[in-house]
Amino acid sequence: MTTPLLDVRHLVKEFPARGARWRSGARVRAVDDVSFSIEEGETFGLVGESGSGKTTTGRCILRLIAPTSGEVRFRGEDVLAASRTRMRELRREMQIVFQDPHSSLNPRMRVGAIVEEPLVIHAVGDRAARRARVEELFRVVGLDTGAMRRYPREFSGGQRQRIGLARALALKPSFVVADEPVSALDVSVQAQVLNLLMDLQQHLKLTYLFIAHDLRLVEKICDRVAVMYRGRLVELGDTASIFADATHPYTKALLSAIPVPDPDRRGSRIVPGADADAGTAPLREVSHGHWAAV
Repeated sequence: MTTPLLDVRHLVKEFPARGARWRSGARVRAVDDVSFSIEEGETFGLVGESGSGKTTTGRCILRLIAPTSGEVRFRGEDVLAASRTRMRELRREMQIVFQDPHSSLNPRMRVGAIVEEPLVIHAVGDRAARRARVEELFRVVGLDTGAMRRYPREFSGGQRQRIGLARALALKPSFVVADEPVSALDVSVQAQVLNLLMDLQQHLKLTYLFIAHDLRLVEKICDRVAVMYRGRLVELGDTASIFADATHPYTKALLSAIPVPDPDRRGSRIVPGADADAGTAPLREVSHGHWAAV
């Protein structure tokens, strides 16, 4: 059996609870015993509603925030045990594309400098080599190199997301966390960015963790899907299997919320009830490669 590119085991992240209804010292478990693996070249979808813990999971994997406990292995190496120096090296292999292309780009920097910044931080090449790399990245993501001296405010949302993607690719990573990369974009632009992501995966041999709440996008781009609810995984399997035969009540509720363009085929919306609560039920295999917390 080959070693997966990424292996996450029993990941937990707790935050201090705030608010009058919480007792002093209480903690909220945003990610609760999450385990999954991602194979090289795969697009793995992590889906759920806002607050389900999916973004926190992605950031814990990259050590942008420190997990409370658990294990994350990248190419067999323990990411959470890596020294600061080693983590700096690992970040060349593991990058992120943020959700909001408006706030993730420094408005005071020209976009060419934004894309070049990771190369400067990691001391990659001289100035001429870095400029050549930035020009190459602009072409790769479908932007005019003549726009490198412009500021983020001069670009549309879709173009800004392309700039963010170019920045993420600057160090030639093999693994990219795409955190809701198209949710802030118009529907007409979403398809363009998704197609770009899939093209780049083929040409650059990328592996994606694709975080989303829109199941239509997940069905289009992902090989496998894990569904999160209240910090826990409640279903995991091949995308086709999840969409054809969802088992967990929460997954069924998410699928029922997908808009159907034909009014004659519109089904009834399922509202998650008490049976959707993940509780402490472990994932069990309901069919080959298809797991659910039931």
